[in-house]
Amino acid sequence: MNGEKLRDFKEKHSWKFWMNDREAILGIVVLLLIIGTINVFSSSFVLSETYYDTPYFFLSRHGINVFVGCVCFFVGALVDYHRWRSWIVGIFAIVVIMLIAVLVVGVEVNGAKRWLQLGITVQPAEFAKMLAIFIEAAYISSRVSIGGKCQMLHAQLGVLLLLFILIEREPDGATAALVLGVPMCMLLMSNMARQMKLTLIGMIVLAGGVICILQPYRLNRVLTMLNPWQDATDSGYQIVQSLQAIGSGGFWGMGLGQGISKYHYLPEAHTDFAFAILCQENGFLGAFAVILLFGAFTYYGARIAATAKDAYGQILAAGIVCLIVGQAVANMLMVGGWFPVVGVPLPFISYGGSSLAVSLGAVGILFNIGHKSAPPKTLVTSAPPKNVDVFGRPRLKRIK
Repeated sequence: MNGEKLRDFKEKHSWKFWMNDREAILGIVVLLLIIGTINVFSSSFVLSETYYDTPYFFLSRHGINVFVGCVCFFVGALVDYHRWRSWIVGIFAIVVIMLIAVLVVGVEVNGAKRWLQLGITVQPAEFAKMLAIFIEAAYISSRVSIGGKCQMLHAQLGVLLLLFILIEREPDGATAALVLGVPMCMLLMSNMARQMKLTLIGMIVLAGGVICILQPYRLNRVLTMLNPWQDATDSGYQIVQSLQAIGSGGFWGMGLGQGISKYHYLPEAHTDFAFAILCQENGFLGAFAVILLFGAFTYYGARIAATAKDAYGQILAAGIVCLIVGQAVANMLMVGGWFPVVGVPLPFISYGGSSLAVSLGAVGILFNIGHKSAPPKTLVTSAPPKNVDVFGRPRLKRIK
């Protein structure tokens, strides 16, 4: 048996946990959604019972959010990812109008205007994240297609700065940083000259320092992160409570629903600090499982990006992976006291409608990129062969 036949034999008879990268991404996200739904209920039923006289208030809303998110996933999975490039101008106009409307007639919570009441509560800044990825992917792919080098300063940067300023005015510094930061990461992964990449990194660090100086409350958050116990009853309260929740979980955890920090000790226990409750109730094992799932998402997402059939698909997929995994890393570092307290949710785990819709829609687009680049033996078509399912696996014959 020669080498080629041996490889074919091994591939045919070897067992695979995932048949292809798209199936892996879908399975990982479904597992995260299940974990997130359980955690949303466990972390919110006390607050829900206190203010809404039912333990299921946030769970029922989360169910609606999951349904809307699944619709967004299917839209992203079924629409050819190249079409989003042709719709950028229209999407940009809608998002900018919504961001301006937020500043004028937005719903104000804790001194910030971030939401629009349109029958349902919508957070337009979340949609700006995906728009920023579309814009940067279009620029980078256009430069690559003509054999040119990407530049640090380009016309699209002005558009991204406009989005950044509008979101920062709400204020929502964390989302504004993502809208500008994820495209910069995409630029660092492009064919831009090495010296220019180093300059860009230096400018990002410098900009962060300037913002902290101009806005002292951001500098205070950094200082609080370094020593939260110095003011454990005020500025460091949330971090201290988060660390206590994580530490009290130990290796095995207190058990589902048994955590005590959600009893009005830890603010935002079902949103930004949902991971702390997950650690308290499921311990190190639960936390490690979530980290492992995001690690697997990174791996399979990177594989889809690497095998995309064109530069636009490659950089768009890379941007989506950076957005979702970047938020996950930032949230877990924040909850663990290694990052300043910012309003970054943990994708698929934290409660939040707009965030979940955008995340699942982005995964749908990633799925579509993988679908377009799939090899013939696993290619998903609108009319799959009768002997295989939608993932390219052989169908079992029915016994008559």
